[in-house]
Amino acid sequence: MDFQDKDEVLATVRASNGRRFLGLVSLALLGVMLIYIALTQPPAVGWQVFLLVVGVGALWIADTMRRATANAIELTPTELRDTDGTVIALVADIEGMDRGFFAFKPSNGFLLKTRVGASRQWRPGLWWRMGRRIGIGGMTPGSQTKFMSEILATMMALRDQQGNPNL
Repeated sequence: MDFQDKDEVLATVRASNGRRFLGLVSLALLGVMLIYIALTQPPAVGWQVFLLVVGVGALWIADTMRRATANAIELTPTELRDTDGTVIALVADIEGMDRGFFAFKPSNGFLLKTRVGASRQWRPGLWWRMGRRIGIGGMTPGSQTKFMSEILATMMALRDQQGNPNL
């Protein structure tokens, strides 16, 4: 498979608006409720601190998720990247994919295993990377992630068939 434009976007995955809204509202509401309970009906000081920390943490994760899900994931002939410019994985480095029912993968998504490890990163609701493992999905529609995984699987099969690790 020879691509003329190495920057052509073959597939895009972005968070669906309904899931994004529900996730953000749920986390923000949880954070506000925990802080409200800690301040209006204070339990013992240790529990009050615990409620405040968990409430602020929930609000922080909600904001992180809001920023992350505003982006999308793009598959090009050479790389899988976030629209903020972060390269998630190079296609040449991907050695396996797991889309199975019992795979440790995000909801409506798939799991990739690369040849080389990279730094840990987490975009809540969109993707995560821990060493050589990458999870794609979460708040994303299953149709988009399935399409992207099918294209990626085809690219990997053609690469392996041709013996070209740089495809």
